[in-house]
Amino acid sequence: MSVQVENLEKNMAKLTVEVPAEELEKAIQAAYLKQKGKISIPGFRKGKVPRVMIEKMYGVEIFFEDAANDLINQEYPKAVDESGLDIVSRPVVDIEQMEKGKPFIFTAEVAVKPEVTLGKYMGVQVTKIDTTVTEEEVEQELNRERESNARTITVEDRPVEDGDTAVIDYEGFVDGNSFEGGKAENHSLVIGSHSFIDTFEEQLIGKNTGDELEVNVTFPEEYHARELAGKPAVFKVKINEIKAKELPELDDEFAQDVSEFDTLEEYKESLKKRLADRKEASAKREKEEEAINKIVDKSKMEIPDAMLEAQIETMMNQFANQIAQQGLTMEQYMQFSGMTTEKMQEQMKPDALKRIQTSLVLEQIAKEENIEVSDEEVDAEYARMGEMYGMDVEQIKMLMGDNSEEIKKDLAVQKAVDLVMENIKERAKPKSKEKDAEAEAEAEA
Repeated sequence: MSVQVENLEKNMAKLTVEVPAEELEKAIQAAYLKQKGKISIPGFRKGKVPRVMIEKMYGVEIFFEDAANDLINQEYPKAVDESGLDIVSRPVVDIEQMEKGKPFIFTAEVAVKPEVTLGKYMGVQVTKIDTTVTEEEVEQELNRERESNARTITVEDRPVEDGDTAVIDYEGFVDGNSFEGGKAENHSLVIGSHSFIDTFEEQLIGKNTGDELEVNVTFPEEYHARELAGKPAVFKVKINEIKAKELPELDDEFAQDVSEFDTLEEYKESLKKRLADRKEASAKREKEEEAINKIVDKSKMEIPDAMLEAQIETMMNQFANQIAQQGLTMEQYMQFSGMTTEKMQEQMKPDALKRIQTSLVLEQIAKEENIEVSDEEVDAEYARMGEMYGMDVEQIKMLMGDNSEEIKKDLAVQKAVDLVMENIKERAKPKSKEKDAEAEAEAEA
């Protein structure tokens, strides 16, 4: 096999791969042996037809497609190694020559990892974030805990109030006719949840158990059922039951029920620490994102379209896996959302581009700062992953395959992030855009 490399515009390259004629012959023979059991010719038992007879009857090209696929799958990885290119996309393959007795020649057009010219990455100025936890925030967290530990009681001595759950029967009519999906019995409706259209929920407020009423609403213009969109409707409603949340008292007993603490004060202190940790983690992420975005904006690189397309494809596959865990296929999601593959890809493009740029910039920082990752650090990462997933290290390694080089790259990138963040300069948020621009100019100087 021989490989020629032609550099194209915008970080693209074309590999021209030539495979000896004898290798082509072997691939054609292998394709014949694989297919001969499926081919019937009068006068021969199935699977016993000589190759020359099949080629005479159906043409010499009958086995070319399988032979070409096998050769490309076999020779392309070798060609990549021989080329020395850092390829970041799937190849677009074209067959240039495929004839018996002649070398098999194919080309593969690929995207090559772009070179990055870094902007300033040490001493990047980021906005200082206040992580102080207020008493009001502690009280809000405490009330959320009360809400999650509330019990539901049936209310009999008062009408429906905002926040209650009304258990109702209802049937809807448009132009005097009932419609599909407009009827239910003993439906639990949380008042104020806005899960029903228009002012449906508000019209139940002040009504009592056993009341029957008519609720007048109008379907939204963009309603998913076109035959109902924008039309007025009347719902006949009966209130069967009113339920309300009963919040627990805020006292030491509550603290003991929901935590390991004996007193409410101790519990509140633990909530305050939890909120502080959450704010610190959030602030760290925000400052990292701001710093890296500024470095990316000041750096120069030319991203090939094929590299961007490959990243979008990866993101689409990740999204498909996420919704599959919720029991949805991509086809079902498209139907429910009114989305198309093309729309999704277009929406993902800015994020895909940012991900590529961020990765390239951080890898370049790691390279310029000679950041290295030891085998011991890789082993420690395997151990951390094992602890996270409740598996031993050998199981993790078996599951991930030979992935140590990829882990080394990821750890080097994280070290690059840590280096950037160790050298940031924090500043208070400016009160105007002019002052913000001044601060940026000072930072660059």
